[in-house]
Amino acid sequence: MGSSRMPISLRNGFQSPSSKGSLLTLNIDLLRNLIFFLFLLRWTRKAALKLKGRGIVGTIIDSYTSVRRTLYGLFLRAPGVRSQVQKQVSEAIAKLEGKLVPKGPGVSRYLTLPKEGWTGEQVRAELEILGGMEHTRWEDGLVSGAVYHGGNELVKLQSEAFEKFSVANPIHPDVFPGVRKMEAEIVAMVLSMFNAPAGAAGVTTSGGTESILMACLSAREKAYVERGVTEPEIILPETAHTAFRKAGSYFKIKVHLVACPAPTYRVHVPSVSRLINSNTILLVGSAPNFPHGVVDDISALSRLALKRKLPLHVDCCLGSFLVPFLTRAGFEAEPFDFKLRGVTSISCDTHKYGFAPKGNSTVLYRNTQLRTYQYFISPDWSGGVYASPGIAGSRPGALIAGCWASLMSQGESGYVDACHKIVGTAKKIEAAVREHPLLMEDLQIIGKPLVSVVAFTSTSLNVYDLADAMSAKGWHLNALQSPPAIHVAVTLPIVAAADKLLDDLMAVVEDERERERVRVAEGKGKKGSAGGDTAALYGVAGSLPNKSVVVQLAGGFLDTLYKA
Repeated sequence: MGSSRMPISLRNGFQSPSSKGSLLTLNIDLLRNLIFFLFLLRWTRKAALKLKGRGIVGTIIDSYTSVRRTLYGLFLRAPGVRSQVQKQVSEAIAKLEGKLVPKGPGVSRYLTLPKEGWTGEQVRAELEILGGMEHTRWEDGLVSGAVYHGGNELVKLQSEAFEKFSVANPIHPDVFPGVRKMEAEIVAMVLSMFNAPAGAAGVTTSGGTESILMACLSAREKAYVERGVTEPEIILPETAHTAFRKAGSYFKIKVHLVACPAPTYRVHVPSVSRLINSNTILLVGSAPNFPHGVVDDISALSRLALKRKLPLHVDCCLGSFLVPFLTRAGFEAEPFDFKLRGVTSISCDTHKYGFAPKGNSTVLYRNTQLRTYQYFISPDWSGGVYASPGIAGSRPGALIAGCWASLMSQGESGYVDACHKIVGTAKKIEAAVREHPLLMEDLQIIGKPLVSVVAFTSTSLNVYDLADAMSAKGWHLNALQSPPAIHVAVTLPIVAAADKLLDDLMAVVEDERERERVRVAEGKGKKGSAGGDTAALYGVAGSLPNKSVVVQLAGGFLDTLYKA
């Protein structure tokens, strides 16, 4: 029988190195094309999500803003411009340092440990000097927010609690069982205040920023564990506290800002809905927000969160112990807490209108599983099993004791009474700005404030000049931007000073109105450039498309804080 064999030339052809090389080249081409396809798919998806979330017009505006910011940044780095900018920034920081860092004859500076320890009398004498340094008189009610003072008797009680637990550390609950008990009771009391359901949980933190950070971390971990989200995104009002942006920076979470348009200045819920995608891990609302004291439409956000099966965090750090008592104090209120089924977490500062010592806050969760997502546990450390509920390891038990003492001392009746005084004063200020002939012509209230913050702007006067004029009269009010405005966060000390605040505000408005008349008479036009310290920061910030100069100024301010 005959057999058919493959010709030698063909057999050699299949085994030739050139064929192997061709196969390798083919594989490389396939791999390269696959990588390019995946790259293209990734960015096509990103573009589609951008168009879905922002729309065509919004995407074009965002792109234009980004290009303009980049080009202006390059302009600021040009050789001649850069040196001039650095010179002006250095001058501004030096001026700031001159105000904040005491120098000259009679100023003692301690840059090394004393060779011999001071006596108690020496320490007390120096503390007296430090406490008496020139400052804005918060004691007289001249400071907006900042100092949430519950009265001298409460301060004495807090000091006693602090002394009793000055060495306590809740990381050792067996050593300090009283602190563990007080912390758990603080959380339980605040949960009850916000109508938490059975099974709700929470932790204490060092302040509102940490509470917000923990809520964002919990949402990120929940999304990763339950849905495998590796590129997390949160959606928040542009007026939400900047701690959410800090969380985005710290935890690598993309932040989408949603406009809060006039006249309500509440978050635009349809825009929130459009931005939701498979990477969304958290929705956010404020009750109220810091800039304008406006409460977002939490009911609408709750419905949206339930519909899209997403967590919703409500930031009540500022509203704290006022918002839950608005109705009982006789004021208008809106739904905002755990009564709304879509609300899954709340941040509440006990050190604001709870009058606890600074360094106290809480973050609350609808269930214990959400709280678990913020825990850090290291089971295999050579130092033993380590577990902490939040960022800090060791924490001051004395602050927890001071907080517990404050809550127990005030009680519900005390907080209702404080709410009546504080919110009542805010309503008084709002009414004066809206209705008084000397104010209503030039000032406009922003939104509908429901709690303790009243914000106002002006279309006829430079609002930053007003802020500087109030500073010259001894007031420390909060300057805002986008839009330029001023706000007053009413505290108990301000309650007693409200009439003086309004009298001084009327005087500076009249003075600025006269300056405007002079400008117009001289042919210089209305709303002249503000020239005070407030304008040095906010006037620049509002006019520059690239904020790198503002970042340098703010960084210089932070550096100045640590100059001895």
